[in-house]
Amino acid sequence: MSKMTLLALVQNILNDMDSDEVNSINDTVEAQQIAEIVKTTYEEIISDRQWPHLKTMVQLTASGTSSRPTHMSIGDDVQEVIWLKYDKATDTDTKKKYADVIWKSPAEFMLLTNARNSDESTVDVITDDSGVDVLILNNQAPTYYTSFDDINLVFDSYDSDVDSTLQTSKTQAYVYAEPSLTIADATIPNLPSKNFPYLLAEAKSVAFNALRQSPNAKEEQRSRRQRIWASREKWRNDGDLQTPDYGRHK
Repeated sequence: MSKMTLLALVQNILNDMDSDEVNSINDTVEAQQIAEIVKTTYEEIISDRQWPHLKTMVQLTASGTSSRPTHMSIGDDVQEVIWLKYDKATDTDTKKKYADVIWKSPAEFMLLTNARNSDESTVDVITDDSGVDVLILNNQAPTYYTSFDDINLVFDSYDSDVDSTLQTSKTQAYVYAEPSLTIADATIPNLPSKNFPYLLAEAKSVAFNALRQSPNAKEEQRSRRQRIWASREKWRNDGDLQTPDYGRHK
């Protein structure tokens, strides 16, 4: 099955329910209800496992303020940071030097930074949004990072000879991001084309139960079959995959 717009999915379900035809999701209340069912079903499918096509490269957003030079933020749709690199070139380097920045839990991060001497000129005392002071180095590129609130990432150091704060342009992050589904006629759910039968079958099964209060045996059977197929796909894709735990954003 090829990919379908949200309108096409709604029209398909309405047709099987012997409901009125629509040219837009907003034509009838029932069409709007089914669109919400498709959205909820899609979100449940997406959250069921990590889909390979939702892994992507992004850059972090710098704080832009000298009061929090090692704070950066990441998109709300990011569920996990798989790995993170930063350009650690010094002011004498002529080429970029991207290297890993390693995740530490908040407890590990604070244990590390609290061991620093706040009287030293190479140590800055910054105040996190929580009001807690963090001791960061100002003479080297970051080595570790953490998050106290699942919104901001806090790094342990920055090189003040190079930049006054960490820079967006110097970040490379490989992340897992779960997209939201906008309810609009032309919206195409972000799924591989081979998984659209699964989405359609699941949404159709829910629609019959919720709006007709009568399960459709054929759709229930199709839904179960697609669910089993998707489960086997999950095992084939993820079953033997072992990845390092660099820390979760959410």
